[in-house]
This record gives sequence, C-alpha cells and structure tokens, in this order.
Amino acid sequence: MPVVLTTIPDPPVPPHPPRKRWTRAECAVFEQNGMWAGQHWELIEGEPINKMGKNDPHIEGVAKIARELMAIFGWDRVRQEPSIDVSPEDNPTSEPEPDVIVFKSPTAKLRRHAANLALVVEVSDTTLTLDLTVKAGLYARAGIADYWVLDVNGRRMIVHREPEAGIYKSVVEYAEYERVAPLAATDHALLVSDVLI
Repeated sequence: MPVVLTTIPDPPVPPHPPRKRWTRAECAVFEQNGMWAGQHWELIEGEPINKMGKNDPHIEGVAKIARELMAIFGWDRVRQEPSIDVSPEDNPTSEPEPDVIVFKSPTAKLRRHAANLALVVEVSDTTLTLDLTVKAGLYARAGIADYWVLDVNGRRMIVHREPEAGIYKSVVEYAEYERVAPLAATDHALLVSDVLI
C-alpha cells in the first residue's frame, strides 16, 4: 500500500558532479577535425582549460620576462607558450603551455620535454591558485628544478625549487624590489619590478 510522505528526504549530494577526464589523444582529434576552431585550450590533469582572453598585465608580463631571459640565455633558448611534455604518469592527461620556458641548451629545443628545461615561468593575473597548486604539482612531478610564478596582482615572483616526491621543497617569494637569478645562470639576477607593469 502506498505511503504518504510528510517530509521529502534530501537527496544525497555528490562532492563533485561527474566529469569527463580528457586525454591528449582525444584533444588532438578534436583539434584536427576543427571542432575547437578559434579556441585555444590547455589540457591540465584531464581538464581542458580555455586560454583565450588574456589581460594586458599578463601579456606585458610575458613579453617582459621573455625579453629579460633572452638577454640572459639568448633568443635560441627561450620560447613563449609552447606545450611541453611532463612526467610519464601525467603526460597522457596533461599538456601544459607555460608562458615562458628556457631550454638547457640550444639543441634541447628540438624536444620540449621537462628534462630539457632549465626554467619554466607562469605569469598569473587570473590563474594564481592554479599555477601555485595544480601546475606546481605537475612541474614538480616532472622534475623541473626551477619554476617561477610571476604574480602580477601581488607584484611578486614566487620561485619553486627542489622538486621531490611531487612537491617543491623550496618555495620563496621575492618582492618587486628584490632580485632573483635562475638556477641555470646564478650570476644574472633580474629585478622583479622590471618584469611587471
């Protein structure tokens, strides 16, 4: 016999709605078939992230830090916004596109694998949390020894070093009036304010 409910129980709430975890291969098929025409995606831990619509402070920060690093390392070792390979366990579902990378040597640029990178830089104006957490984990697991986050809004550089067991053991903040040198060129410190607007 049917029972009249006097109260309706709340349905259980899942912690997160189900999501599809994308792979690099799936994203490549979408791109090749023109399904993402006019869009620019970066795959991070199985999730495509839209990279369109950068703000002027971000654009200027990328240009300035690239110029400073080219002065230190030479134009043939510095690239802006290339996709890179990370650790073997992360590579199938992640294809990050750091804002600036520095290769260990001019010949290393033939393969954009983490082992060939001397420095990775992300410029953050709207992505600071992602860059300091998820991307830092990706880069640490890949063994990238020198990872910088230029925090445009906070007017600081956050330098990650000593990757071990998927985390950076050393994370140091440099204020805009301080200097920081890449591990691969310790005698060439740059002033943080020189890469900010």
